[in-house]
Amino acid sequence: MDWFPVILSLRVAACATVLSLVAGVPLAWLLSRSRIPGKPLLSSLTALPMVLPPTVLGYYLLVILGRQGFIGRLLLERFGLSLVFTWQAAVIAAAVVVLPLMVRSVQAAMDAVDPELEEVARTLGKREIAVFFRITLPLAWPGLLAGTVLSFARAMGEFGATLMVAGNIPGKTQTLSIAIYDAVQSGNNNLANSLVILISALTLAVLVVLNKLTGLKRW
Repeated sequence: MDWFPVILSLRVAACATVLSLVAGVPLAWLLSRSRIPGKPLLSSLTALPMVLPPTVLGYYLLVILGRQGFIGRLLLERFGLSLVFTWQAAVIAAAVVVLPLMVRSVQAAMDAVDPELEEVARTLGKREIAVFFRITLPLAWPGLLAGTVLSFARAMGEFGATLMVAGNIPGKTQTLSIAIYDAVQSGNNNLANSLVILISALTLAVLVVLNKLTGLKRW
């Protein structure tokens, strides 16, 4: 069995989880604490990847990141980079898919933080950034960890959007879930069964190990 899809899936899931953290935590704070106009629209847009068909989401990404898209054309003209049909495209696709999980988990944890604690810190002269890092984020830590675990596990099995923007190139962009699809399509049921068991075991192991490390008993 070729282990490249396994290694690539782990790499994609790790990178996508980091991206979702970087984008998801500020978004969660905006939805939980800010009073900016258009919050319902922002909340709906954040949740959109959860309800859109994966192929539709992948098509949007393909239009944006392709050579004729704004970002894709800019990267190609300025830096000579083409993201489509690369493993980096798989990372972006997985990050977009798991972003709602991260945002919802962190937002729920921040909503549970007592605003009076933050207000006390402000009255003591703490700036907003200090309040966030010293009060809000530490108290919302369980939600952040839960979002990280769920995002990583979900990114491990991402398929539809990844197939659209990264393709199915063995040894280059073929993740574990795409390798399963490829094995089924070619009639290689033995390989498909092995890969299904492998990805199930990996995902379960990630959930169990991180669950014990974080001390989270329930999702």
